[in-house]
Parts: sequence; structure tokens; C-alpha cells
Amino acid sequence: MTATHTDEALEQLALTAARELEDATAEEILAWASETFGPRWCVTSSMEDAVLAHLASRVQPGIDVVFLDTGYHFVETIGTRDAVAAVYPVNVITLTPRQTVAEQDAEYGPKLHDRDPDRCCALRKVAPLQTSLDGYDAWATGLRRDDSPERADTPVVGWDAKKRKVKISPIARWNQDQVDAYILEHGVLTNPLLMDGYASIGCEPCTRRVAPGEDPRAGRWAGRAKTECGIH
Repeated sequence: MTATHTDEALEQLALTAARELEDATAEEILAWASETFGPRWCVTSSMEDAVLAHLASRVQPGIDVVFLDTGYHFVETIGTRDAVAAVYPVNVITLTPRQTVAEQDAEYGPKLHDRDPDRCCALRKVAPLQTSLDGYDAWATGLRRDDSPERADTPVVGWDAKKRKVKISPIARWNQDQVDAYILEHGVLTNPLLMDGYASIGCEPCTRRVAPGEDPRAGRWAGRAKTECGIH
């Protein structure tokens, strides 16, 4: 199945795969994606680590790895993206928002991320990704059920009704120990900030270090009720 299919067919495909692949390994889930979608799927990465990119490259060398450059990333995150592009057999695609940070400041005022983080995320993350996914039937993410209570029910394959795409989360059942073991076994690239007190890495203005024992995502939008950027 490499041709474009209707939304209804893709949704049914996702629901069936969710049941059949619930107990499958990450590699088996990604192999299913490769066999099912051919070139019409991609991997998205925040460049916190390269686990998903590494997994996908073993199944489908040359796979598109989509990275959102919001204009607010840490230098280390951009460096990780560049390293992934140089080291792994993947095609890193960097997306940018319609407006530069300066243009957004001129229209909405400076530091929109402080005043209205939801709108900032919508403009700099959600909208560019939505546009970029137009050429795909499916996208793979690094979501895990142990990330947060909001992600506890993440299916390994699901239907993203907003994006009208099949959403694949091959490491949904993994925990942090499994991620760390995979990184160690395969020498996978990781963002240097993970060794500097950051447990979850997003845009620099909205990310802080976390204290020992603190929830890993407590450093994202700290002091706010916001827990997700809107992509998921």
C-alpha cells in the first residue's frame, strides 16, 4: 500500500494495526509502516535524542526525519540535528514557521511565548507541521506512555483525526530504562542538554532544568497548566 488512500481507509487501517501490533516490537511496528506506506510516511524528531531516527533508519534507510526549527531552539538542539543528518542514513528535513521570530514579534509583540504560549506553539510548531505532512499518509513519533498522564493511553498505531494521518508511536510501551539501554547498546546520539539537568527539551524560553526526582516534563512551560505544545 504505497498509493494515496482515503481518510476512511487509513483510519480503519490504523484501528486494525493498533490491535494487531500492540505487543509488537518497535522494529516490527516500523517494518509494518515501511511495508504499508513506502515513501508516504516520515519520522518527526525534537532532537532530544536520535532513538526513533536510528530505529527507522535500520528499517528504511533514507527515511525522512522531520525537524521543526522554531527559531527558539537551544544551540545544542540544532547541533544534534546536524549530527543526526551527518551520521545516520536519513533525510533530515528542517521545517520553519511562516514568520521569522522578528516578524512574529512585529505582528504580535515580543516574547509571545511568555504572554500566549499556546498561540506561539500554534504558529511555530503546529501550523508548519500540518503543512509538511500533506505529502504523507502517516507519521511516526517518539511518544511514550510513561511521558505523562496525558500520554498514558497512546496507541502504538492510531488515527490522528486533526491531521487526518495515521500516527505511529513505535516506542509507546517503552520506559526510560529501555530508552537508555537502547542508546547505550547502539551508541545513539543524544542532545548534550540531557547531561546538563534537562529531562525534556523544547524551545529555550519555555524549558528549564529539573531537580532530582522531579517529573521529567516539569521543566516544560514551568509554572503554567500547559503540558503539550499542541502537536499531539
